[in-house]
Amino acid sequence: MARRPGARARLLVLGAGPAQLGLLEAARARRDAEVIAVDRDPQAIGFRLADERAVLSTEDEEAVERLARARAVDGLVSPGSDWPVAVAARIAERIGLPHPIDARTAAVATSKLRQRESFAAAGVPQARVYAPGDDALRFPCVVKAPDRQGQRGLTLVRDPSELGAALALAAAESRGGAALVEEHVDGPEVTVNAFSTGGDFTALTVTDRLTSEPPAFGVALGHVWPSTHATGEAVDVARRAVEAVGIRDGPSYTQLRLGPDGPVVMEVAARLGGGHDAELCRAALGIDLNALAVAAALGEPSDALPRAAQVAGGAAVAFLVPPPGRLVAVEGVEEAEAVAGVEWARVYRLPGHVFGPFRRGPDRAGAVLATGADRDEALARARRAADAVRFRVDADAP
Repeated sequence: MARRPGARARLLVLGAGPAQLGLLEAARARRDAEVIAVDRDPQAIGFRLADERAVLSTEDEEAVERLARARAVDGLVSPGSDWPVAVAARIAERIGLPHPIDARTAAVATSKLRQRESFAAAGVPQARVYAPGDDALRFPCVVKAPDRQGQRGLTLVRDPSELGAALALAAAESRGGAALVEEHVDGPEVTVNAFSTGGDFTALTVTDRLTSEPPAFGVALGHVWPSTHATGEAVDVARRAVEAVGIRDGPSYTQLRLGPDGPVVMEVAARLGGGHDAELCRAALGIDLNALAVAAALGEPSDALPRAAQVAGGAAVAFLVPPPGRLVAVEGVEEAEAVAGVEWARVYRLPGHVFGPFRRGPDRAGAVLATGADRDEALARARRAADAVRFRVDADAP
């Protein structure tokens, strides 16, 4: 489908929540782009950055395709969210739009089971997969829904007596009713954010995952750059994993565990990270990964990445996680933004939102991005700013 002569490029963004804010800002900054955002939440925080908004589920493929055709869009993109990656790729293929990945690659990228098969065929180090009744199964092990992102359906099973409930939870959360059982790889977790052009993989930021003390399985409180754990071997394993999935163009997000025998791939996503990874990349390296993703979604040629010019010695994102209850008010945001080195402090939720008892991704109320002379200073600044933000909640509200 050819772009309309002289018209602004029309980009359909699947999602208008916290994970899409950076890309929506980058798209809005382009004078030659018109942004249509899709989200099922009528109060989605990213709608304010779009020229048009459509209140519908990003997983309603038929409705999204009707919208794409009706508005004659020039590209589709799903930043920060896994399943709509496949929705965008399939729609782009059907209506003849350029897209960084094809539908086949998207199908692999959005299924942990298919990824495991691709990694095995390519010899990529990965966690061992067990059948539920496998005599070789050792505890602790990890049970997850193979077609969900984040912590939905995820359980660290420490004892055989817990396995049945974990399998039932994963199957209930899975779109296809399946459960994936893997060995638990003990070790630091790192993320490789990269961009590929014509099969040329370029690693940008390698970050360490921040967790609570003591660490809570599956719970991320932020990430910090540069990693103190990752080596060249970790980046090479990430490259091999991305190539095994079939990603030749566009952004990728690879999570690895650094186990006793070396780096092990946990999963690959053919998208921008959902925890402000692209914004951290810009603060750290001066490379606007969000803008690159916008260009890739619109089919604009990119022969080479801009040269990285390290602009910070360290950078960190800290998530804001309030106590359970109904949000009454948020205080201290201006105080947080006044902390030296803080790029921004964002609050995602409006008063009335109810936070659940589990400190996981869906209950993030905001985030802080900070830079410093080194990673320790950046992390200290991010934590100081995060501590300045106060959430007043009604703990007794239903």
